[in-house]
Amino acid sequence: MFGKEKLGDKAFIIAEVGQNHQGDLEVAREYIRVFASAGADAIKFQTRNNRYLFSQDAYEASYDSENAFADTYGEHREKLELKPEWLSILKQDCAEHGVKFMSTPFDEPSLELLEDIGVDLMKVASFDLGNLPFIKRIAQKGKPVVISIGGGKIDQIRASVNLLLEHNSQVAVLHCVSEYPCEYDRLGLENIELLIKEFPQCAIGLSDHFNGTLSGPIAYMKGSRVFEKHVTLNRAWRGTDHSFALEHEGFRKFVRDIHRVPAMMPRKAEESLGQERVFKKLGKSLVAYRDIKAGEAIDLEALSGRIFRTQYIPVREANRVIGCVAKRDIAKGEALQYSDIDAA
Repeated sequence: MFGKEKLGDKAFIIAEVGQNHQGDLEVAREYIRVFASAGADAIKFQTRNNRYLFSQDAYEASYDSENAFADTYGEHREKLELKPEWLSILKQDCAEHGVKFMSTPFDEPSLELLEDIGVDLMKVASFDLGNLPFIKRIAQKGKPVVISIGGGKIDQIRASVNLLLEHNSQVAVLHCVSEYPCEYDRLGLENIELLIKEFPQCAIGLSDHFNGTLSGPIAYMKGSRVFEKHVTLNRAWRGTDHSFALEHEGFRKFVRDIHRVPAMMPRKAEESLGQERVFKKLGKSLVAYRDIKAGEAIDLEALSGRIFRTQYIPVREANRVIGCVAKRDIAKGEALQYSDIDAA
């Protein structure tokens, strides 16, 4: 799945739901339907066992935020989780809609749960970059792995990616800036080229928290082939990720524009230049600006252009006519034809 030779010019695009389903199974299923139809290749969720992941004091800490779903942080997180028994339903929905089922395990129990469910792809979040014991456990599951490198220094990135590659040949490394949202002038897309040089055996991509779509096509031109973009059904919903996530139409355009980039790059065939329909209809032909006598060398002052129903010598070919000798008298306003002239 991943690797330059496997993706080639193709883009693999992940719709990151995260916890924007608000802990509601039917909403989560709607994300799959909506964003599969918008062109996603994979739908990604997040999986946590909060009692395992957080210490007791962190779990029970009070949480006073306009985005809070409960009074303590642990209960807030529980409100946003998918129940373990729902994951097989979501996996089946993904299969029925022709997309990969993907999730980020944030802890060992969640990793084991996702393996039991049969997730198609796994994600190493930027939070776990450098967490080598956990990264090794993920790599050993044998699933294609995507890793984001937000906030990471090059030694941490190398250690993490190299460890993944020791156990797994299907690895995608995503440039990421861990700012929520990320302003356009903080995207740092030049880093993609550095990652391509550093990890030639990996697919390289972009995971961004930018609230627009332009980052996708530009990242593709820099060499990205895997893309992860946060999505939402409603940017006005309560929660930290909704405001910078893309709704259906924005994500559809994000996907569309990335896929259009390869077709935008090749130069137009030489033989087709000047044959465009607009020139056939409105293109000017060379005419005599004054009377031209037989045997006269044609110069710039002797020519002009007019539009005819039938095109003669196009004005853009004037360079081929200047200096040629008229074979006959050509009256002012008359269209020139190549049969009327000889090379000088």
